[in-house]
Amino acid sequence: MNFPIQKTAEQWRAVLAAQDAEPLAFEVSRQAHTEHPFSGKYEAFWSDGSYHCICCGQHLFNADSKFDAGCGWPSFAQAVPGALLERPDHSHGWRRVETVCSRCGAHLGHVFEDGPAPSGLRYCMNSAALQHQPPG
Repeated sequence: MNFPIQKTAEQWRAVLAAQDAEPLAFEVSRQAHTEHPFSGKYEAFWSDGSYHCICCGQHLFNADSKFDAGCGWPSFAQAVPGALLERPDHSHGWRRVETVCSRCGAHLGHVFEDGPAPSGLRYCMNSAALQHQPPG
């Protein structure tokens, strides 16, 4: 899949290092790893603002769509329209739907159909793939 922003692995490592991203950011965002539940910095973080892709800065979620799903990862009921792409994920013997940034292809997490109304969706994201920006 081609994305508007493309870089080599070394270029992505440099981008993440320049942002002082957490150590797992490359493995999570560029190699589709998953951080351990309840370990991410945004899992229990409730400040106003917005969440952006750690790799390219694209606006992904607004803080008012974040909710406590009790699953151990930051969860959102609604994504910014057009910010994510979804693709089937059959890894580990599971049937899931992976979410990636529509601009750079960064792995963000998965989306499930067990979220709150009205969307019924739970975007279960890795903190290491996100960057919070305060309002303003």
